[in-house]
Order: sequence, then structure tokens, then C-alpha cells
Amino acid sequence: MLIKSKIEGLSGWLFEEDVPDAFVPNYNLYEKNIAVDQQAIFLENRQLTSGGLFLMHSEMRFDKPTSIYTEVDGETISSQFIFYKKANEQLKGKSNALYGRSRHNIHYIPTTKSEHEVKDGIDYMYFLIVLSKDYYFNLIDRHSLLHEDFVREIEQGNYTSFTSEDFFVTLEMRRVIDDMINCRQKGELKRMHTEARILELLMYQLEQLGGNGQEQELIKGDDIFKLEQAREVLKSRYFYPPTQRDLSREVGLNEFKLRRGFKEYFGITVYDYITRLRMEKARKLLVDEQMSISEVSATVGFSHQNNFSIAFKKYFGLPPSEFKI
Repeated sequence: MLIKSKIEGLSGWLFEEDVPDAFVPNYNLYEKNIAVDQQAIFLENRQLTSGGLFLMHSEMRFDKPTSIYTEVDGETISSQFIFYKKANEQLKGKSNALYGRSRHNIHYIPTTKSEHEVKDGIDYMYFLIVLSKDYYFNLIDRHSLLHEDFVREIEQGNYTSFTSEDFFVTLEMRRVIDDMINCRQKGELKRMHTEARILELLMYQLEQLGGNGQEQELIKGDDIFKLEQAREVLKSRYFYPPTQRDLSREVGLNEFKLRRGFKEYFGITVYDYITRLRMEKARKLLVDEQMSISEVSATVGFSHQNNFSIAFKKYFGLPPSEFKI
């Protein structure tokens, strides 16, 4: 399969990769980095290619509306993740604010040419996995009920998406993507790491996309950014945390969406997240700082040492006195 892309205003192709269609387990892994900082375009592009696989991580920003042209020659299954935020948008004054908006989907793309317009003043982060049809069916059995409707369209050669609307990117998906981006392995180990993470990422996508959109109905668009804000508030004030009602008002999200959305997006309840922050901090203070139990209890927000000791034992399985030995 041949994959090409170029940006309006730049001469030549940004990249042009001829990727073997066949899934080859021991195929070499090739990496390439591309950087562009000119003509109102900032882009950093990292690519990885193997037998039946093309992976791209790209961060970009444009100072004027721009078009990106893409050509695909061959049958491909594309797992696409897009994160975006306004370039001047910050979370609690931090310049490295998390992308509060995101979407993802899985597409079957036969030979095609496409053009996508991107807005100015937006920080974009794309994470793209392009698999040959042979590679995809080596990961997920062709006859699996997980994707039977999707496979039916593939067999007819029709361009199709797993769902008609993109879904938000969950915390588990972001964890896997970050793990792939920051992988320090080389050669054969990196190829094994990449293949394992691709399968894990597809598993999370199929789990969510095949769930009839129940999570999508609950959390949409800016809600994710507000959940990120709520987590930052708790991280900075867990010792005396706001009530869920006060927290919902502070981030502008109704209390039901805060409770349900926090659990579905981060995989933990608000209450349990506060407990985790308190207990992990308490363990550090006991072991690393050698603080007394009473000092630790007060530091992490407990009015009574006995309540702290009960909570600590419930969380770690041991009383704080044994951690100090």
C-alpha cells in the first residue's frame, strides 16, 4: 500500500511511504522524523513503518487555514485519534495543558484521494495507525462478532467507518498512545512492543465503539476538558477537597455528569481518586520523609488520626505503624 500526504503551501510530499501489504511478523522496523517550521506552519512528524503497518504521530499548528492532501493506494484499515485545543487555551495556568477535546474511529479506506481543511490557531495532535487488510485480520479474526458489520463492508470494498460518529478518546486509550510515543525500546523489542500496544488499543476501541454509544451520550466535547479540570482541582486540593457539588460548579459540569463521567473517563470514582491521592501521599511521607503518623494524618486532611489509620489499613492492607518499621 502506498501512503502519501502533503500540506498546502509546501512543495513536494510531506511523506510518501510504500508499505508492504502482507503481514510479516519479523519485518524490520523503520523510523523517520520530519520537522517543518516555516510559512505559518509548525509540524513535528514521527513515523514508523513495518510489514503491513504504518504508524504516525504528528503535532501541528497553522497560523492560517490550511488543507492537507492525502492519497492511499491499496486497502487499509485506519485507526485514527485526533486531539485538539485552542493554541492559547491553558488548564489552570499550565502551558502544557492536556488536550481537552478528542475523537477517534476505525475506518476501512480503499484506494482514495482526500482533502481535509484544518483551522488556524488550533494545536492538533494526530495519532494514526494504518494497517493493511492482511495485518488487520491477523490481529482480529475475520469471523469475530466484534466487527461483523465492519467486515461485511470491507468485503464489498466500500469505504466505511466502524461507527457513523467519532467517539471520545478514553484515558486507557491515551495511556496506550503515550506508551507507544514514549517507547525507548529499539529494533526487535520495539517492534514487539508496538504490535502488542496496537492490539491493546484496538481492543479498547472495539469495546467502546461496539457499545451502542452509551458513553458517547453521557460525555461529549467540552465535557472531557471539564473532567480534566476537575481532576487537576482534586490533585491540588485533595487534602481538603471540595464537595462534588462544589466541584461541579467550579468546572461548569452538572453533578451527575461529574460523577458518572469521572468514573467512565478515568476508571475511578471521585471519592476513590481522592483516597488514592491521600494514601499515596501518606505512604511517601511515612517512608521517605519519616514523618510521624499524627503529622501525616493532618497533612493529608484527616481530622482524627484513628480515621486515618483505618483508611490507610483498608487501602494498603497494613496499618501505618508497620510502614514506619
